[in-house]
Amino acid sequence: MPETSDVRGWFDTHTHRAQQFDAAALVPLKGDRRISVLIPARDEEATVGAIVTTLRTQLVERVPLVDEIIVIDSHSTDATSDVARAAGAKVFHVDEIVPEVGSRTGKGEAMWKALAVMTGDIGIYLDADVQEFTADFVVGLLGPLLTDDGLVFVKAFYDRPWSTGAARSSGGGRVTELVARPLILERSPALSGFVQPLAGECAFRAEALRAVPFVSDYGVDIGLMIDVLRDHGLSAMAQVDLGLRLHRHQDLAALSAMTQHVRAAFDLRADPGGPDEVESTATLFRREGETMQLVERTTTTVQRPPMDQVLSHRR
Repeated sequence: MPETSDVRGWFDTHTHRAQQFDAAALVPLKGDRRISVLIPARDEEATVGAIVTTLRTQLVERVPLVDEIIVIDSHSTDATSDVARAAGAKVFHVDEIVPEVGSRTGKGEAMWKALAVMTGDIGIYLDADVQEFTADFVVGLLGPLLTDDGLVFVKAFYDRPWSTGAARSSGGGRVTELVARPLILERSPALSGFVQPLAGECAFRAEALRAVPFVSDYGVDIGLMIDVLRDHGLSAMAQVDLGLRLHRHQDLAALSAMTQHVRAAFDLRADPGGPDEVESTATLFRREGETMQLVERTTTTVQRPPMDQVLSHRR
């Protein structure tokens, strides 16, 4: 187990602020590398268009930092695909990417399949539900990777108010503080210096993530961090403060399901040679009229193989 001083030392040297980096100044550092922004989305027609438009106008047309914007539609029932395409993104439905391996629901599946269609050497995952999105999200995440060749992975953190103008701690969300952080301290304490390990935004070198398995659904974020830590070490990881993030918050039922996936991600990583699927059952209580009902919810978390393996079978 790492000493507290080791984690603090990493925190002091590998924690950045988005304001440290300027988009135009990063262009020469980019060189001939391609940069892809990847946005998994499900029923996000209200926000995805503004995000894509901001990226296209500010980081493709005004400053040539981003080479492609890709939206992965994860079984949306609204106009997410049409809105994203009209704003300037390449849009792929999750089912049409490497169809020979089948398709699952969930964020992790969309993130995994994005690796098969991106052409960039560096990728940035963004969530599609962010309100009042700014280009600083991408500039801040890219900054450490482009200024430090020793890094392979950069995680975001931010303030998360309940609504515009409301005070909110800059710590992690409810699932992070109540479930993920205790598990990190117990099973992967080297990651305890990350402010928001479950944040959906991160930047990465493509070869690093194509070489690791992906956990389905909301276990994907912590699963990736555990694998990158194992393969590259803590010194190859960093985090960046993106300031303010406005988005909708999940209800308790959704958060409960998230906790099952997060715990399953740790279980899958405990035995890399073990099964690629974890099933867990949670007991929920729901009042119907004057009667309290007990409901059981079974959640299955699946691990996808490294994308390099999938693509190699095509060659």
